Amino acid sequence: MDPSELPLRDLHLPDPVGWWPLAPGWWFLIALAIAGIGWLLLKAWRHYQFNAPRRYAVRSLARVEADYLTHRNPVLLGQQLSELLRRGMLAYAPRHEVAGLTGESWLAWLDRGLPVPYFHTEGGKSLLQLPYRNPQGDFSDVDVNAMLAAVKMRLVTPVGGAS
Repeated sequence: MDPSELPLRDLHLPDPVGWWPLAPGWWFLIALAIAGIGWLLLKAWRHYQFNAPRRYAVRSLARVEADYLTHRNPVLLGQQLSELLRRGMLAYAPRHEVAGLTGESWLAWLDRGLPVPYFHTEGGKSLLQLPYRNPQGDFSDVDVNAMLAAVKMRLVTPVGGAS
């Protein structure tokens, strides 16, 4: 028999394997990635919500500073800063730990976690007596800029290492 007359066909390869439908392993990896992204988004949302009082306090501090530039009353500034600090710290610390603090113990608590003890300097110490002084008195001993810097540092620094 003549080899050219044989009814043989040329070799043919099977169709290439398609990418769809995905194998179960790929579905598992996709589900794992979606769960990971969801967890990261949840964590970011909780972090954002946790820091909402701090952002509000910093905005309030900017308003207090702007008000001080118009009225130039250090006693009123001291009252507003004291109230702002107390409210801001109550948002992050237990009420029983913060609400009853006064005097040097309040300043010591405010200095916790700060890189420098801002409230044991003259700017921070003036918060103890400034709200109770006579508004028509002499305020040459009060460093308003240092006091504002101390309050700002306390408000932007997380309490107790929390983020």
